[in-house]
Amino acid sequence: MSTLAIVLIALAILIVLVFIGGLAASRRRAQAGAMDYAQHVAAADQALEQARASDRGWDRAVLEQTARDALEAERPGWRYRNLHLVLVDDRPGVTEDRAQFAAVGDDGEARVVLVRGEAGWALERVG
Repeated sequence: MSTLAIVLIALAILIVLVFIGGLAASRRRAQAGAMDYAQHVAAADQALEQARASDRGWDRAVLEQTARDALEAERPGWRYRNLHLVLVDDRPGVTEDRAQFAAVGDDGEARVVLVRGEAGWALERVG
């Protein structure tokens, strides 16, 4: 085999390795960007829902306390780190309004759906 053939084969292998490395780096960058984007969207959605709840005159403290009481009743002793307001469903009138919280703990997540009636906020379900 000639020296020229060996150099060309080595150069071809080097080009293929650089190409594969570039693809891997590009994929990693795209995945990291997608996760950052999803986190920003989630934060924006959460902020929007909180603003809507505040603007509509909903008392955030009452909603959170009702959700905490529901979690204690439905899952006694279950510990959670954070309670996030994730959905506000403000329908015409007050009797069909809904609010959804996500309680996040070491053992997973629980969704708490509250419904508003004539007497105030009550638990619809914990899932």
